[in-house]
Amino acid sequence: MIQASAAAGLLQAEWLALQAHHEQYERAALGVKLLAVALCGLAFANRWLWVLMLVLWLQEAIFKTFQARLGARLLQVESLLREAHARPAQAMQLHSEWLAARPRGAAILGEYARSALRPTVAFPYPLLVLLALLF
Repeated sequence: MIQASAAAGLLQAEWLALQAHHEQYERAALGVKLLAVALCGLAFANRWLWVLMLVLWLQEAIFKTFQARLGARLLQVESLLREAHARPAQAMQLHSEWLAARPRGAAILGEYARSALRPTVAFPYPLLVLLALLF
């Protein structure tokens, strides 16, 4: 049986991996946002690019939803790390827990929509779409 210190080591390793992926999603979402800003500039020449900006907004919302799921597990791993006697079976369960809690059908679409409407995700898309439609 693995001792508590070994279990803590497994949780620390998981936390490091999750944190790296959490930040990777943040960078990907920022890249999508910057692309949308560039497309807005092009939209002045082509009025249909606003549709692509809406698609990018949805894609960023999906990235941010994935990031939020990893963030939830990061918080759980941090909580387990605070416990003195963490059990090894609690480490490295991201995919099992994700699969068990993953919404289906309309619920996942609702999750993406809620993510898209968060101010940190929504900015600057409504403004870019409005500018693209006006010009």
